[in-house]
Amino acid sequence: MRLKSVLRLCPQPARLACQDSISYDLEGSLHLSYPDYRNCYRSNTAAISRHGISQSQQGASTLVLALFVVAILVTAGVGLLFGHKLGYQRGYYSMQTEAKQAVITSKEATQELKDLRLSSKIATNEAATAKQELEISLANLKELRENQQELTVENKQVAQLNEIYAEIISEQGGMPLQILGAKIEPLPENAFEYGFDIGMLASDGKAKRLKPTLTLLNDDDFVEVPLEPASYTIEGITRIRGRFMMPSGFKPLQVKLSLRAGGQEVEQLYDWKLGDKVDNMPLSLLDLPEVDESPIEP
Repeated sequence: MRLKSVLRLCPQPARLACQDSISYDLEGSLHLSYPDYRNCYRSNTAAISRHGISQSQQGASTLVLALFVVAILVTAGVGLLFGHKLGYQRGYYSMQTEAKQAVITSKEATQELKDLRLSSKIATNEAATAKQELEISLANLKELRENQQELTVENKQVAQLNEIYAEIISEQGGMPLQILGAKIEPLPENAFEYGFDIGMLASDGKAKRLKPTLTLLNDDDFVEVPLEPASYTIEGITRIRGRFMMPSGFKPLQVKLSLRAGGQEVEQLYDWKLGDKVDNMPLSLLDLPEVDESPIEP
């Protein structure tokens, strides 16, 4: 009866072990004692306990592994979500910045295009104006050339006519030495400009050497003005022009012009009123133009 109870309580692995042991004992002695069955029961119980603990540990390990995997998945999901949100925000802000920059660039490009159009319009107007000025300049140049040709022709005609007159006057005894016009005008820095138009035509029609002398006079003294050049050639009309510096402290009352040419002598006195001041006189001699060679009005 005891043997049957032990065999029913043992699990399958322990039952096999007990059966093996009993079979072995039965083969050896054909009789088992109570202590032997008790030890077999304890051994089977310990094996069952160890098997349950092992299964519990395996279940806990599986649960921890599952929790770890879930934590990793959750962390990965949160990281992906956060990264997606951060990337979206950065991309959104970047797109906004690029859009603003594109708007600014577009405005600048539009303004530059307007400026280019304005510059092109100005350049076109300037080109048109330059073209008009060129046409006017060419027209003026053409007119000047025509006038120059006319003047050249007129000068030749006048020269030809003068030659005829000179021949006629020479045949009639010539034109005596005479002063056709005279002037003395003040200049800056106590300087003066003189001008004399002299006419003479010899009876033989040849040019003669003219020697002029200019003298400044007052009550007590006189000053001879050096002329440059000192002598001239006269055949018809000769113009004497030049400038001189008035000696310091000298105040002339009269001006005397003496001429000698072809055996003839002429002397003429002028009051110093010829040296009266003129309007709009330059401040310096450097600002003065060249000596005027135009005829002197009597």
